[in-house]
Amino acid sequence: MSGGIAEPPQSLRPDRAADAPDRSVPDAVARHWADRRAPVALRPYLRLARIERPIGWWLLLLPCWWSAALAAIAAGKPWPDPVHCLLFWIGAVAMRGAGSTYNDIVDRKLDARVERTRWRPLPSGQVSVRQALAFLAALALVGLAVLLQLNRFAVATGLASLLWVALYPFMKRLIWLPQIVLGLAFAWGGLMGWAAAFASLAWPAVLIYLAAVAWTVGYDTIYALQDIEDDEIAGIKSSARLFGEHVRTAVVACYGLALALLLGSLWLVNAGPAAYSGAAAFAAHLAWQVRAIEPRDGARALRLFRSNRDAGLILFAGLSLDAFLRAGS
Repeated sequence: MSGGIAEPPQSLRPDRAADAPDRSVPDAVARHWADRRAPVALRPYLRLARIERPIGWWLLLLPCWWSAALAAIAAGKPWPDPVHCLLFWIGAVAMRGAGSTYNDIVDRKLDARVERTRWRPLPSGQVSVRQALAFLAALALVGLAVLLQLNRFAVATGLASLLWVALYPFMKRLIWLPQIVLGLAFAWGGLMGWAAAFASLAWPAVLIYLAAVAWTVGYDTIYALQDIEDDEIAGIKSSARLFGEHVRTAVVACYGLALALLLGSLWLVNAGPAAYSGAAAFAAHLAWQVRAIEPRDGARALRLFRSNRDAGLILFAGLSLDAFLRAGS
């Protein structure tokens, strides 16, 4: 380290290249199978796809499932379409990997200057840009194959999300709230579940999508607390830097907006007590996160960020239970 900036990884040197594939990144799940049991030659590609950090695809998947459950309530069906939910899961893993690979290609020089990201496969020299591009193409084809299983309207809706995916890596260089663009991309599933069910969009889907956008801005602001010192030195913009000591208030505002929009979507589909109970439990989890924030505690920020998987599953369970109870009544 020099002046707080991480020096370029030693694995960029030929004499250290052989050690790089066994080097995991700091925010990976400890002792994940992708870092311990996968063939060494595959590990850099699994890391490009963030397989050892499954929270990413969970957070991409959950708005899809929320929307599918909301559509089930609106249609009077007893549960979200299981085939759609399975397709969304496969698509979320593939497209999370594709998006992360694209992001790493664009950010490889910035990543080399941040302690948490300097050992990612591209800045550390584990894979070349050409190899990363080929891997990106393969993942995108998997995502396309999944998308083509849905109706034409859903296919067109899914393809429209690529605009936000393409823009996001550049936003941290241009605006102080790049998390908004991340949210517009990551929350797109809030539209997809409804589009897959009805081959159209309606206000309940739009509101739950916007709720997921606000949720994303909130949890990614918590996530950005890990990098706040390195980001200040490298000149990377983020909501955590923007809000500074008021970050807790900002997260409250994001989560409060998410809950208001969520309740609006439930009201529009005439949801029942189980859905509102799920929303209340979701709200309680978000409130716990806010109380637990320590702006300079990166390890805690990572734990709170990861806990949003549980928050999202709680809401999905409430929505699914409501669909089941209403269909059986």
